Amino acid sequence: MRAMQIRLATVLLIGMSLCAISRADDTGTAAMLPEYRIGIDDVLDIAVWNVTELQKTMPVRPDGKISLPLVNDVVAAGLTPMELRDVLTKKIALYVQNPDVSVVVREIRSLKISVLGQVKAPGRYDLKAPATVLDALALAGGFTDFAARRKITILRSNGSAMQRVYFNFDAAVSTASNRTNIALKPGDIVVVP
Repeated sequence: MRAMQIRLATVLLIGMSLCAISRADDTGTAAMLPEYRIGIDDVLDIAVWNVTELQKTMPVRPDGKISLPLVNDVVAAGLTPMELRDVLTKKIALYVQNPDVSVVVREIRSLKISVLGQVKAPGRYDLKAPATVLDALALAGGFTDFAARRKITILRSNGSAMQRVYFNFDAAVSTASNRTNIALKPGDIVVVP
């Protein structure tokens, strides 16, 4: 009986240790990812507890705003869901006592990139998570026979100017470092000459 209790205690300690390690890994991974910012075309669920007139599902318009009864147009693009919740709570509080507002991103549609040129399936792609140039090339089906793999250009909007970032595929796949694989941003255009 005593041996069985010791085994049970050992199993419980191991299980608790694995849970703690798993939680530490999850926390570390989550800390490395940037906070999600709402973008144009994302679909949001907005709800105010016990106010059915203020429970809406809506896309973020091309001007970056959403429209709700009472508060009219509110800028959503560029904010985190929690930042938008805080803005809406302040605006709705003028009409509803102690509003409990929730903002949920129902669909992510704003993370779009384009891949053009000598790839098998050029086009515009929706991303659901952070992606790199290698990810984009995989989405586009890889290279055609005539692709200049060392002369890939990423066109990135930098305010009113267009920034060019150069990418060498051969160097990226032959180097053990992740620094040669460039992270893409929404709106990037990957051009394979």
